[in-house]
Amino acid sequence: MTVQKFVKYSPIGIDGQKLSSTYELKLNVLDKSGNYLIHKDVLRHYSSQRQGTVSTKTRAEVRGGGRKPWQQKGTGRARAGSNSSPLWKGGGVIFGPKPKKLFLRPNKKERKLALQTLLYNKKNNVLTIEGLENAISEPKTKAFLTICQNCGVNLEQKSLVIVTKKTDALKLSTRNIKNVELISASNLNTLSLLKAKQIILTASAINTIKEIYCD
Repeated sequence: MTVQKFVKYSPIGIDGQKLSSTYELKLNVLDKSGNYLIHKDVLRHYSSQRQGTVSTKTRAEVRGGGRKPWQQKGTGRARAGSNSSPLWKGGGVIFGPKPKKLFLRPNKKERKLALQTLLYNKKNNVLTIEGLENAISEPKTKAFLTICQNCGVNLEQKSLVIVTKKTDALKLSTRNIKNVELISASNLNTLSLLKAKQIILTASAINTIKEIYCD
């Protein structure tokens, strides 16, 4: 059973000054723990990263094995019928991995519920910055670091920056910073939210999240 929770965000400017406007998200959260949905979606994410191309040869596929190595009796050695036996060096592999595809696909409602649960659980770690996308017109790392310093962002921790659209200037300005991950609101995923110690939202990204994930 889901319960509606309202989370309010008070944005600040790029200079660190608090603004008068407020933004609100209406999140559907399970009345009990929704961690199993988050775990399910993280498994889906990792399984989609797997190539599934690992392969080993069975005794029928390795080279050789046509001639009996030695006669059945009289040599004093153990019986051997083929040098492709799994017991031999260079022989086949018993029950080895073969190419396969893994499909873990939670339905859309489950994915949305997992994202909303994480957004609600991390509500105290969210910082809203107004106009971050348009604040950097040229690709300069120093410009982004100045904004982070003004807004009190701790770059020693893993930070997730959620914007409506990843501009080239913003992408190039953040790619050299170790603990910063830039993501668009339309590509929001549970793994990025889960790893982040602090989340930086823009005002327009809140509206995008509201449209896509909060129905």
